[in-house]
Amino acid sequence: EITSLGMARTFQNIRLFPTMTVLENVMIGRHCRTSAGIAGAVFQDSRTKAEEQATIDRSYELLREVGLNMHYQDEARNLSYGAQRRLEIARALAAVLLLDEPAAGMNPQETLELKSLILHLRKEFDLSILLIEHDMGMVMSLSDRIYVMEYGSRIAMGTPQEVRENPRVIKAYLGESDHA
Repeated sequence: EITSLGMARTFQNIRLFPTMTVLENVMIGRHCRTSAGIAGAVFQDSRTKAEEQATIDRSYELLREVGLNMHYQDEARNLSYGAQRRLEIARALAAVLLLDEPAAGMNPQETLELKSLILHLRKEFDLSILLIEHDMGMVMSLSDRIYVMEYGSRIAMGTPQEVRENPRVIKAYLGESDHA
């Protein structure tokens, strides 16, 4: 229901369909945006065929945006870890993109590539992105507004600069310096 309202997310732990192709994984993410019901699937009328082709075309376009179009026939499980993350993002692209720890488990190069991809997608698709992430460098470089939580309570909000200078954030996450 939430996805049909235009919101999709990724998960900290990758949740792809490993034996489906890369293209099929993205098509699954687009399925909630189609209107053909059971009758359309069974009888394959011209409207259903056109909608299916549009889903294939849009899914392939999203794969091109995240740099995976050359892998469209590969099974998702055969992609590298970083490529699987990008596939999840392609599948989730919607009006609001929710990214839960997208850089978790990535090496520094993969994190840089992911950051670049997120910036590109935000600009290209005019997306709002909700990012939950522990990599503060990534958070600071991607965010316009930041909300900082500690034990389930918000302790700060503001621009990256405001959050970086907030005494409660420094105390909670960076530690206080010794005053001699």
